[in-house]
Amino acid sequence: MKKLMIYGATGYTGRMAAQYAAAAETPLILAGRNEATLVSISALLGLEYRVFALEDTAVLDSSLADVGVLLNCAGPFARTANVLMKACIRQGVHYLDVAAELDSYRLAEVLDGEAKAAGVMLLPGSGGSVAMLGCLAGHAVAKANNPSSIQVAMHVSGGLSRGSAVSAMGSVTAETLARHGGGLLVRPHGTVRKLDFGKGAVDCFRVTLPDLITIWKSTGIPDIETFVHVAGDGFPQGGDLSALTDGPSEQERLAHRYQAVAEVTSSDGSVVRSVLDTVNGYTFTATAAVEAGRRVLAGEHRSGFQTPAMLFGNGFAETIADTTIVDA
Repeated sequence: MKKLMIYGATGYTGRMAAQYAAAAETPLILAGRNEATLVSISALLGLEYRVFALEDTAVLDSSLADVGVLLNCAGPFARTANVLMKACIRQGVHYLDVAAELDSYRLAEVLDGEAKAAGVMLLPGSGGSVAMLGCLAGHAVAKANNPSSIQVAMHVSGGLSRGSAVSAMGSVTAETLARHGGGLLVRPHGTVRKLDFGKGAVDCFRVTLPDLITIWKSTGIPDIETFVHVAGDGFPQGGDLSALTDGPSEQERLAHRYQAVAEVTSSDGSVVRSVLDTVNGYTFTATAAVEAGRRVLAGEHRSGFQTPAMLFGNGFAETIADTTIVDA
């Protein structure tokens, strides 16, 4: 029987994903570099584990034996996605991850042809903001008449895990991108837009999110902008990132839900606005990624670069935990 492998199972999100997958009785293998931590987690959950780094191609390939789906939770993904996507293509294993870094999605675009030829699916962003915003955008687009542009924003509150902070800081660039006429173009840094998550309009800052690629791929909307509104200590303000905690506690996650908004403008100037409300981003990410892995393992897959909304439909996000989408 083919199994789901979680690589990076010793990290904050990886451990949560392993716990959810084990509770759902998904055939599972834990994997990563840190043997001592893997031994502890595998003993706790009663699961098989494999220890391997990514530098030795032969060891990496042999470690994917009897694996049907790989869920990569090991960030920064700039260091892991390229190696693991290519290994999955070689070994006929479907690739999933929880990356929020644009370059992982650009890589999936580049490797799309190779993946199709090998019958392998590349599904970066199987959980997290890409699954949230992709489903939300698809929902709003379906309500619009001849949609021409879309603006999406996340409302992030609560702290980041240490791994997420390192990954986020490593992917920050001087360029702020938006999609216009189908292409990715540099836009002025610091642009602010008022958007309403359901409790009145708030300032949202334009940022470069991978949804510029995934929403374009799944909807074909030529003009896309992505924003974020940060409340509280959502992002670290300098300092030593290694000193951050492993991640928010369960109580902190319960106290900080996530929201997102999508505004779709049609060619006649009419606007459709839809709002998503869900559990904390870490809870959603781990739950959604494991559910995606379970479904892919059960046979729901298409070769090449896919998005969660394309593969599972716009309703996928609402099947995860306590997630709702309403039209404003």
